[in-house]
Amino acid sequence: MKTKRILATLALAGAMVLTACGGQKSSDNQSQTKTEGTKKEYTPATVRVAYMPNLGSASALFTAMDQGYFKEVGLDVKPVQFQGGPAEITAMASGDIDISQIGHGAHALCIEGKAKIFQMDSTTSLADEVVANKAHGINKKEDLKGKTIAVASGTSSEVILRAILESAGLKESDVNLVEMAVDGMTTAMVSDKVDACATWSPNTVTLKKAMGDKYLSLGSNADYLDKATFPSSFITTEAYAQKNEDVLVRFSQAINKAHIYRADHIDDVAKSVAKHIDAPEETLLASTKEGDWTTINQIAGDKAALQKVYETQQNVFIGNGRIKEKVETDKYVLYDIMQKGYEASKNSK
Repeated sequence: MKTKRILATLALAGAMVLTACGGQKSSDNQSQTKTEGTKKEYTPATVRVAYMPNLGSASALFTAMDQGYFKEVGLDVKPVQFQGGPAEITAMASGDIDISQIGHGAHALCIEGKAKIFQMDSTTSLADEVVANKAHGINKKEDLKGKTIAVASGTSSEVILRAILESAGLKESDVNLVEMAVDGMTTAMVSDKVDACATWSPNTVTLKKAMGDKYLSLGSNADYLDKATFPSSFITTEAYAQKNEDVLVRFSQAINKAHIYRADHIDDVAKSVAKHIDAPEETLLASTKEGDWTTINQIAGDKAALQKVYETQQNVFIGNGRIKEKVETDKYVLYDIMQKGYEASKNSK
């Protein structure tokens, strides 16, 4: 998916940016911030942001847009829909996207140095699930042996699939994996093209309604919360982060405010997201329990707590073989941006 390149002309940062962005040094490529009394005025910047059409990925982004939080910090956000995190990261690498919202699975690419995390969106998702068709002789996860399963490689749903296969004593070689975009899995399941799929909400909600008694959930993120976390995050490229630190801080500031609104008004947020992604309102309302919307507000600004989430997540990748060696989270997580965005959101009026 391509979007027109947008060139944002960034002025020299003045002394006041130190106040607005928590002590950030001014540089030629950072946007200028002025203060008049207690009111801050920001040099406008346009940001292209990738998201996926589900509540977990789109909720904070569209809340910040709907509530005017981006506008408050001078950001004009252009949302662009994608079907998975790996494709979003590819688009960022080619310069077509500036910021992306990713689920758990694509964080492995950040650990490998493909992108930088600068804002946690939620501490864990409960939306990923492996769904099977009972009519195809599947009544338990062990019955997946020899079955055809649709999967989107590199996504959070692939992680859950691996965990479920392992718990059933199965290897990937014991099943027939078919690479498929998540938006095509629903049709493939309903039309009996595959026996099972690794997908996420709201596709799971749609499948449950369409399949009726044939619908069988073989497991989700919720089954592994005692030993794993599945955070979602906003990410960017290293090059963009180096040139646009102030923009990222302002984006983080707006998202922090969106998190608080989301936790207090999740049903209203679900209805709004439904309109933005052109999905049935009832489908998004049925997805509101599939995310932890509160913990992020409790740990925002606490580096040790945030770091623990990413370290626990990395252990999941190491445990399933996706990541071979431990990487210090400071190498791919921009905790300083998170802190500055958090402080700015606390001090904003």
